[in-house]
Order: sequence, then C-alpha cells, then structure tokens
Amino acid sequence: MFKLVRIVSLISFLGAWVASAQAPLVQERVLLTFIPNVQFAPFYVGIEDGFFAEAGFDVTLEHLQEPEVLDLVAVGQANFGIVSGEQVILARSRGRDVIYIFEWFQQYPVALVYSDALDLSDLRQLRGLKVGIPGRFGASYSGLTTLLSSAGLSETDIEVNEIGFNAAEVFCLGAVDAAMVYANNEPLQIRSRAQAGDCGPISDVEVITVASQVDLVSNGLIVSRDLLNTAPDNARRMARALQAALRLSINNPAQAYLASLAYVDTLPRDAALITELQAAAARQTEFLALEPGREAVAESRAELLRQLSAQFDPGVLTQFQVLLNTIELWDADQLGRSDLASWEAMRDTLALLGFLGDELGDLSDAFSNDYVMVRNA
Repeated sequence: MFKLVRIVSLISFLGAWVASAQAPLVQERVLLTFIPNVQFAPFYVGIEDGFFAEAGFDVTLEHLQEPEVLDLVAVGQANFGIVSGEQVILARSRGRDVIYIFEWFQQYPVALVYSDALDLSDLRQLRGLKVGIPGRFGASYSGLTTLLSSAGLSETDIEVNEIGFNAAEVFCLGAVDAAMVYANNEPLQIRSRAQAGDCGPISDVEVITVASQVDLVSNGLIVSRDLLNTAPDNARRMARALQAALRLSINNPAQAYLASLAYVDTLPRDAALITELQAAAARQTEFLALEPGREAVAESRAELLRQLSAQFDPGVLTQFQVLLNTIELWDADQLGRSDLASWEAMRDTLALLGFLGDELGDLSDAFSNDYVMVRNA
C-alpha cells in the first residue's frame, strides 16, 4: 500500500507501548457490520499504517450482522466488535454482558432529508407529513422517534412510510415529503440527483441531523466482561490503537482513502486521482507535523475537496466525499469517550419504542472511558 512517514505526534502517542509490539503479534479478529466500505477507513489505516501491530495485534476484519457481532463477543468467540450503542443497551437487557469501551462515531449518523421548498425550521411542522424510513427498526427508527420526541410529537402525528433502503428513489419520486437517511452519504446522493434534474420538482434538499437535536450514543468498540477481567491491557491497547488510527484518518483523509483501496473493491481507482491523493497525503503529513488545531485541519480537508473538485468529475469523488462527511461524524477534541447523558437519551428512546422492559439496568456499567487516552495526538 501507499506508505507514508507517520507524523511525529502520532509516534509519541504510541510510544508508551511500542515495546509490546516486539513480542509475537496476537492474532485478533475485529468484527464489523455491513460490508467493506470507505466508512471503515480507520480500521484499514490501523492495519496498513501499523497502529494495530504496534499495539501487539495482527488484526483481521470480518463483516457480520450486528446481532452476530454482539453474540460472538459476548460469549468470547471474538474479543472485539463494532456495534451501535442502542444494540449494546438491548443486548444487555437480554443478559449479554458486553461493555462499550470506545465511541467511534461522536455524532449519531442519521438525519432527516427534505426538499428545500419545505420549511421545517420548527420540527413541529412535520405534523401531517409523509416520512419515509427503512422500517420500524434500527438507527433510522430510533432517530425518527428521537426527532419527533424533541419536538413534542409522536409517530401518530405523521404518516410513516416503510420504504426499505431506497430513500433516494422514493424521495425523488415524490412518494414521501421527507426521509430518514444516513447523514454521510444519502443526502449527497439525493442532492446530486436533484441538481441533475432527476428528482422531480426538487432542485435541492435540506438536512436536519439527529445529533443537532439530541446527543445519542452511537457506534463503538465493544468487549466482553470476561476480557476486561482477564486481559484489560489488551482492551486498552486495542482502544488506543483505534484511537490513533481514527485521529490519523480524520487528519489525513487522502491517506485514509489510499489505505482503504486494499479492502474496498468498489472504490474508484482512477489513476490520476490516486496520484493526486498520494501527493495530497504527503503534503498533509508535512502540515500535521506543525501540530495545527482542529479548525485548521478541518479547513485543510475542505480545501483539498475544493482542489479535487476542480480536477475531477463528481462521480469520481463521491466516495472521497462520503469519507469527508463521515469524518465530521467522528471528529471531536477527545476521541473515544462517551458520556452517561447520551446513553440515557438512547435508553429513553428505546423505552419509548417499547423495546425495553421495566428493568432498564445500570447504564454506567454498560460503558467505560478507562481504556482511551485522555489526550489526542
């Protein structure tokens, strides 16, 4: 892969545990959901740029359904998995003693998309509208319930249409007034269709993220209680390796995209784009050595997109833009930490949906912030 010199601050970040990497690497599966996708770039960076190896692990990635990830981690057939916070709460309510030790997504990734001709500046104006969701399950349903509740509404105040994972098609046909979507990619698809005149009378869209209204705990790294009891240092080293890989992915998206090429067959492999990203990654490495702040790094990402947009067709850049949009959901001053309030907000949503029984359990036991570095590189 396209190896670049790692920035000095990240070397310092990992220096405390380089010694552990001198011993034979421990083989570990990290269980992911969905399919290989640029949105999993931090895990590809963790492998390709050596963060997992420096922490003492030879990591392989495996994609499964979310319930399978939870079950395998809970019974110790795998030590590490990525699932949503809501699924952690539900699993624990069924006796699965899994612990969430690293919040990967700092913002809940679901949003409401609607035509810019509508005025939904006050969410109470959703009353009576048709809203599309994949189904009455998962993050989209939880997100819709949270948005409605934040506006003093309930599901009975709107017309819910179950449309499967076809938001762009159904929305552009005019079958719904708004749709619950994943914020990093589906608004991009719909806006592209609208601007191309392929979305009926809609020329552009607006987006309201769930995170802008309520902080819900999102996707993160889980382990079993048994692992924390028997090998807490393994959990700590894995969480910190992911933290370092995530920070590099946020700070140097060109490098993250290049690392993803070995794992995501569907990524565009335009030779000119790859050459430009290699050059951009090298420039960004030099820039990061100056230890710029988050705002400066964010502006550097925006500037890179402007430069690439002047050189390449939008279709070639779609997946890179998805990565940039996803970075906005990951980024924070402190990576990896979650707070009790976001867990309580998610629990309240699940209780409102009737997914939890009377015994809600102790949420403070569902997660721990003890395994991440307090500072970021």
